[in-house]
Amino acid sequence: MPAVRSPHSPTVRAAAPAAVLVAAVLLLGLNLRGPIVAVSPVLDTLSADVGIGAATAGLLTSLPVLCFGLATPLAAALLARAGLGRGVSVSLVGLIAGIVLRSVDGLPSVLAGTVLIGIAITVGNVAVPVVIARDLPHRSGPVLGAYTAALNVGSMLTLSLTVPLANVTGWRVALASWGALVLVALAAWMYAFRRSRPADDPEAAGPDVADADDGAQAESRTWLRRPEVWWLTVAFSGQAFAYYAVTAWLPLLLRDELGMPPGAAGLSASIFQIAALVGALGVPVLLRVLPGPRGVVLIVAGAWSTLPVGLLVVPSWWPVWCAIGGAAQGGGLVVVFALVVRIARDLAENRRVSALVQGGGYVVAATGPTVMGAVHEATGGWTAPLLVVLGAIALLAVAGTASAGGSRS
Repeated sequence: MPAVRSPHSPTVRAAAPAAVLVAAVLLLGLNLRGPIVAVSPVLDTLSADVGIGAATAGLLTSLPVLCFGLATPLAAALLARAGLGRGVSVSLVGLIAGIVLRSVDGLPSVLAGTVLIGIAITVGNVAVPVVIARDLPHRSGPVLGAYTAALNVGSMLTLSLTVPLANVTGWRVALASWGALVLVALAAWMYAFRRSRPADDPEAAGPDVADADDGAQAESRTWLRRPEVWWLTVAFSGQAFAYYAVTAWLPLLLRDELGMPPGAAGLSASIFQIAALVGALGVPVLLRVLPGPRGVVLIVAGAWSTLPVGLLVVPSWWPVWCAIGGAAQGGGLVVVFALVVRIARDLAENRRVSALVQGGGYVVAATGPTVMGAVHEATGGWTAPLLVVLGAIALLAVAGTASAGGSRS
């Protein structure tokens, strides 16, 4: 995969060793989902303590996803002005502050901390594909896969350890303790970019520096007219909508359809998340061995489709469908990030495309749990909601193959 480096300005930062950069990216990934899902296992205790109902409690998991979309322009502006090294460091400091603020007494603090967490994580979401494309171009596929796996590992860590911590220390200290993992990521990131200056990113100093001549300025405006950019935004919208809708409602669906106890239904969510590691690490291999990304998109979408179709046709095989669908959702994230890298023609465009794709996709994704729940309530069953998920996956397939047709091989 070719590097996406600006031809207009030389890089003045001496790059850190690849192993150091990879470690910093993976430690960052551990913290880009974990602080959000950490609240789920203690949501009942938190709600009772703070005095909120179920609807308000749901904001604690849906608000950060909405921030992923709405705060993306802010994140892109921060990275453009401060550079990747400083911008992500600032966001990690903000993430620590949000984690601590969420554990302070009172609903306003909880909500403010949650919003701050969502905004801080958005910066990391936008930055990672740009860092990988710039500094690890010849390892971009495997690193994207490992990064996606780190997102899921971070979720599993917080889901499995928050309750034991809360039993010993209380939910406030348990949630705040995850700030320690962010501190480790901050130290690694600052070490990896310790020689960074704002000029380390040709695009980081802003459009006047990044687009140093009239031709570059004109070209910088053409990326919005490229159809593959918009197709990829639609594709990621389908991927993210399906993921968050299934994550929110899969346990209840299995309890309703198969009469599972809550503990067994919760296991389904674990299978769905753990299996993502297979897709995250497998898709980079497919991207290397297949002649182009279109086939990978179709494989991912086909595997994704087995989850809603399988639950409709043979729900008793739910472990199989959860495993295949889980692997596909992990692979779907990787293939979208890989297409962002392929589509972008330089670092500035990489950042802009990443911001648009993720911003649009996460705004749509934030509606996934609500839409699926509303359809379930309106129909009184799970057939129509699963068809909604299948429709979102179809968007991934159609729009993903269209965007892959415009990507560079």
